[in-house]
Amino acid sequence: MTTPIQTKDAPAAIGTYSQAVRAGDTVYLSGQIGLDPASMRLAEGIDAQIDRVLRNLAAVARAAGLSLEHSVRMTVYLTDLAHFANVNEIMAKHLREPYPARAAVGVVSLPRGALVEIDAILHAG
Repeated sequence: MTTPIQTKDAPAAIGTYSQAVRAGDTVYLSGQIGLDPASMRLAEGIDAQIDRVLRNLAAVARAAGLSLEHSVRMTVYLTDLAHFANVNEIMAKHLREPYPARAAVGVVSLPRGALVEIDAILHAG
């Protein structure tokens, strides 16, 4: 059985998906872009978007009773892989070792013209 996770502290889903879904001890966080949950406006610039994405993911994790420290896997989607160093720098401010397994993927475009999207898998065990 799965349970949807929803919080007003992260942007509302823009489509037919949940912010996250719990399946047993595992929580699957949908991809977040750099939208401010209050205004639903995209943060300006890559660094602000990366930071906002991680804060959005953290809010959804909290709604599931967890934190980003429970991340076991993240996927980073970038419209320009030249921003990979920015991701590492800002991610280090939000996460501690041991860091989750991670992949970075270059994409042509993201919803709403975002520069970055990140999804995550958390484990409560």
